[in-house]
Amino acid sequence: MTTSISNVQPEMTSTFTALDTDQQLALLWFIYKEIGKSITPAAPGASTAAPTIAEGLFKQVAEMSHEEQLQIQRDLVEGKNSLISREYGALSDTTKLLFWYLLAQGMDRTEIIPMPADYQMSEEATQCLTKLQALEHSEQITVLRNLVANMGADPETNAHDEATGL
Repeated sequence: MTTSISNVQPEMTSTFTALDTDQQLALLWFIYKEIGKSITPAAPGASTAAPTIAEGLFKQVAEMSHEEQLQIQRDLVEGKNSLISREYGALSDTTKLLFWYLLAQGMDRTEIIPMPADYQMSEEATQCLTKLQALEHSEQITVLRNLVANMGADPETNAHDEATGL
């Protein structure tokens, strides 16, 4: 029996956003490692994805030090008002999902700061992963797209930030 996305989506989104920043990043990584191979065909080839834009943003991050890469990822999760966060915020939801996929691939190749080998997810994050794995493929894509959709800083709605000049 499959679980309906209408029943799981709000709960998963709530559970995900209640996790601390590093747990959200870890969950995205473990999603890629556990089910990424089945998810990836939908994101890169999706009609609303802009691969060139996602790759350009990825390259900006890849050129940074590992510490800066981690901070950029944290800033995205926290919606901080930075240049890359605003660039990310302007992307379509499908392109955002593709960007996170590219980051995960970069982590696999150590171009992007990798997860510590001994990292343990919290019980809440593990439960979220298990629920996601129980969904149909298309539902997994929808949930993931919705999880990354609200990350970053929307340049249309964020007020001017004196500290960053953005």
